[in-house]
Amino acid sequence: MAVAEVERVLPLVPQILNIPYKRIWVTYDEEADVLYINFKKPSHADDSELTDDDIIVRYEKGEVVGITVLNASKRGR
Repeated sequence: MAVAEVERVLPLVPQILNIPYKRIWVTYDEEADVLYINFKKPSHADDSELTDDDIIVRYEKGEVVGITVLNASKRGR
């Protein structure tokens, strides 16, 4: 990883440390523009809800096990 890439990632550290989960897996599907954030692996969601801002919150036995962010590239710009 180039130094410039590291410098782009480092500002995320405080936000990542504030997430109330110890392990986080992130996958981005560029073609679908969907960001998958998982807090448990393996996770087997048995319920989910779509929020008004196109985020799918996935649950397993009532606990959040991940979120799916639709239209991810259009956020935070």
